[in-house]
Amino acid sequence: MNRLAAAPGWCWWLIALAMVAGGQEIRVGAGKAEAAAARGETASARAELSDYRLEVSERDRRAAAQARTEEQRRQSVADEEGESARKELELAQGRATAAESAAGGLRGEIDRLRAGRAATCGAIATQQRKAGTSAVVVLGGLLEESDRMAGSCAAALERSRIAGLACEAVVDGMKSSR
Repeated sequence: MNRLAAAPGWCWWLIALAMVAGGQEIRVGAGKAEAAAARGETASARAELSDYRLEVSERDRRAAAQARTEEQRRQSVADEEGESARKELELAQGRATAAESAAGGLRGEIDRLRAGRAATCGAIATQQRKAGTSAVVVLGGLLEESDRMAGSCAAALERSRIAGLACEAVVDGMKSSR
């Protein structure tokens, strides 16, 4: 008889069940090992992601601090140049006031000369006096008007020059950091 036939049928079923159970146990063990490896990789990836986020946030913080510092430096340059320009404008305004005062004195002198000319002329040269007086009046008026215009033009040009120099200084100050 055959040796395989000597064992009862239930034994064979038991052996087959043990083999299937052992195979399943091996598969489950391998799955658990793979899951543990995947958890390890996930934890490693999370740690790397956390480190990367920390690095990026630190870089962003440094860049923002650097940008604030640069903005403060530029604002400081602009403030200093603005204050310098304001002081120069005040000086120019003082000079314009002094020039206007001097021009007022010149206009007064012209009026005095006109009045003196009219008082000293005699009755003999009435025709000459009229021609002379009108020439003095016309020339005096022209001188007064040109003096006023020159003063206002000079003041405007001085303000423009000061503003332009201040603007150039601000731009130069901002370029110096690059």
